[in-house]
Amino acid sequence: MKIRSMLKSLRGGAEGEAREGAGELVPFKGYVENRYETPYVDPLSDEDLAELNRLLKWRCFTADARGRRFGDAAWAGKRCEPQTIPDPKIVLMHERFDLSDKHVLEVGCFEGVHTIGLSLFARRVTAIDARMENVVKTIVRCALFGHHPTVFKHDVERRDADTEPLRADLAHHVGVLYHLKDPVQHLLDLGTHIGRGLMLDTHYAEEAEAVETYEAAGRVYKYKKYFEGGQADPFSGMYDHAKWLRLEDIAAVLKEAGFPVVEVVEKRVERNGPRVLLFAAKA
Repeated sequence: MKIRSMLKSLRGGAEGEAREGAGELVPFKGYVENRYETPYVDPLSDEDLAELNRLLKWRCFTADARGRRFGDAAWAGKRCEPQTIPDPKIVLMHERFDLSDKHVLEVGCFEGVHTIGLSLFARRVTAIDARMENVVKTIVRCALFGHHPTVFKHDVERRDADTEPLRADLAHHVGVLYHLKDPVQHLLDLGTHIGRGLMLDTHYAEEAEAVETYEAAGRVYKYKKYFEGGQADPFSGMYDHAKWLRLEDIAAVLKEAGFPVVEVVEKRVERNGPRVLLFAAKA
């Protein structure tokens, strides 16, 4: 465990040094794909936009209507293309649930790209993230696109946190579950403050990988232990490890949480392991 953490720290340090020493990792202008009207960025001079890009440690970027970069790449080889708005999964979510009259909770807003996509369809959007830096970046990006969702810091694994502000019709839950140390309790918690359903996109453990067990809500669950970089790594969970559940257990816990209709839309294999996109709905 110490060796794995050390390697992660070294990797993060090397990426940070490369970022600082290389200047711009990707071009400032000239983007053709994924150009979007950005009402309060498009009128900015190149100098003002460059300053905006320097003010925060952006880890992804969008392209404005003039093909200029708003934000930055994470590091060489990571988030080096303009992000798509809306993400195709959000379009699927809208087709499945009709977001036009719904309040959507976005779990893990990162830097606001999905928040903007949700705001294009939903009546109301609440976005949360465990990192204060991501909260600030989401507020800034959304405001400059002309959207004003409710955004605040919230760690979904803190048992003493107030969950009343999380009440919503639907949850947009992408890239978060596999970063949690207690994913079972989190899924059960969703049943208490999400009224209609959710879209979940997450890694999961294959049967042969789920060699460890833990107890949650009075039951024992198998899981794959995945080491995380902690708070210092912007693409990690907040703790030293996460528990990847088996897909069958994810579906079972969602049903126990009050979402009896679980529809697997897609399974895919990615660099870090198998991943699933599913919808879950209450009766």
